[in-house]
Amino acid sequence: MRFILSALLVLMLAACAGGGQSASSQASANAQANADLIRKTSAAKETINVDQGSVTQLTSPDADLWGRIRRGFQMPDLQSDLVDMNANWYAQRPDYVARMTERSQKYLYHIVEELEARHMPTELALLPFIESAYNPQALSVAKAAGMWQFVPGTGRTYNLKQNMWQDERRDVLASTSAALDYLSRLHDMFGDWYLALAAYNWGEGNVQRAIARNQAAGLPTDYQSLRMPNETRNYVPKLQAVKNIVMNAQQYGLTLPSIPNHPYFVTVTTSHDIDVDVAARLANMTTDEFRSLNPSFKKPVILGATDPQILLPFDNASAFERNLKAYSGQLSSWTVYTTDARTTPAALAQKIGVDADTLMSVNKIPAGMRLKAGSTLVVPRTDDGDDEDISADVAESAVLAMEPDVPDTRKMLIRVRRKQSMEAVASRYGVSLGQLKAWNKTRRDYVAPGQVLVLHVPVNKAMPSEPGPERLATNVSGGGVQRIGTRVTDTGSKSRYDKKHGRTRTEVVKVSEPVKAKASSAAPSKASKGAASRPKAETHTQKHKVQ
Repeated sequence: MRFILSALLVLMLAACAGGGQSASSQASANAQANADLIRKTSAAKETINVDQGSVTQLTSPDADLWGRIRRGFQMPDLQSDLVDMNANWYAQRPDYVARMTERSQKYLYHIVEELEARHMPTELALLPFIESAYNPQALSVAKAAGMWQFVPGTGRTYNLKQNMWQDERRDVLASTSAALDYLSRLHDMFGDWYLALAAYNWGEGNVQRAIARNQAAGLPTDYQSLRMPNETRNYVPKLQAVKNIVMNAQQYGLTLPSIPNHPYFVTVTTSHDIDVDVAARLANMTTDEFRSLNPSFKKPVILGATDPQILLPFDNASAFERNLKAYSGQLSSWTVYTTDARTTPAALAQKIGVDADTLMSVNKIPAGMRLKAGSTLVVPRTDDGDDEDISADVAESAVLAMEPDVPDTRKMLIRVRRKQSMEAVASRYGVSLGQLKAWNKTRRDYVAPGQVLVLHVPVNKAMPSEPGPERLATNVSGGGVQRIGTRVTDTGSKSRYDKKHGRTRTEVVKVSEPVKAKASSAAPSKASKGAASRPKAETHTQKHKVQ
């Protein structure tokens, strides 16, 4: 409503300046402009189904959004040396300020609209400047993503989908709604916007504990009195610095770009799968421009089964509708394939007849990895007429599971009979010296007689039979025990539960004469003469799996 009143004021002033125009024609023009404005604002709040409806052609008046933001400021000003320091930091980097304010033009109107609808301070529309420089593709070292920098756990708490196809932490609409929900909850919790902002950055638990410490010490509990990390200590001053620049950019030698006070985008949806490249082309946009408004789509195809919200500028939305109706080509060139066994990308690519580099690139498979059974991959559609869209079940539950492409190994214990070098042992069993030392957590170069060593060797690799080490027991990765050319016998010691450390301690067992290699079994083979006097065989069933 504030926007409509300001637009009408602009039109009335224009009428006063243009005295040559009749009052009736000016009134008619005003009414038409007002109707266009209302139609535009309402269209921005609705999702337009391009399969059924039509996108309204909209125009925009020349009104600036910065003034609307200034009028909505509600937080008390913070004055401190940190505020001045951060304001000077921005003032010395006009190119940086220009880049992030240029990026913000696509999103600011929507955020201001949401804040006003919730009666929240418009200072919060400046928070993405601090969090991500208004970059919806931003990703921090702590795995916080999007304009509002949600970490995965908090994103899930606020119902931001994170699956194979989409990461809503980067979605402009979903992440903004979640961020304002979170900030509103924090304000309700602390009753103070500065403390709410500190909790948004540092976590509510940390802020609560900091307040409790000050209360116990009889100290004030406001934002500036709490002990907190430097990042959080600078968080609100940074926001205040940006607020000061918005209030008076000229004072800092900066110029803010004019941002029209009207929606930048509309939301469209379709029930058909469509390639990101095709959607961008139909909207008369580059792929980069399209992704700047739709950064949450992770794959080269947008799934119709997910009821996608596609953001497009007004003019481009109209073009998208027209071009889509006239388009006769294939909307999507991708489908899915689910593996039924472990395999490498190269083997799968050869099996289904696709380029291995394309398969790895589209699915973001790092080199040196293999696919686990049940993994779903995006693959090019074939020319056999398969034009069926990806189902809702696949869209909801598909996962891509990977593991290092290394041979399956088994754990083996050996007892050394004579003093020898670690290098000799490593050479005998075909492992590196570094691996052998790491497995045994030692830096020593020699091993003493009677010492037990741990090795991890390939499952099907034959072990040397020359005298020297006594092989004790082995554990197969992902399975039970295998005996590799030896019979395991009990020496009287058994596995015990270590109550102090909460884990099982496996005692070393001694090896008797070699026997034929055989699969895991709990029962010993038939003994020779004198077996009645020997202890029963004992196996070890701990699993050691290479991930």
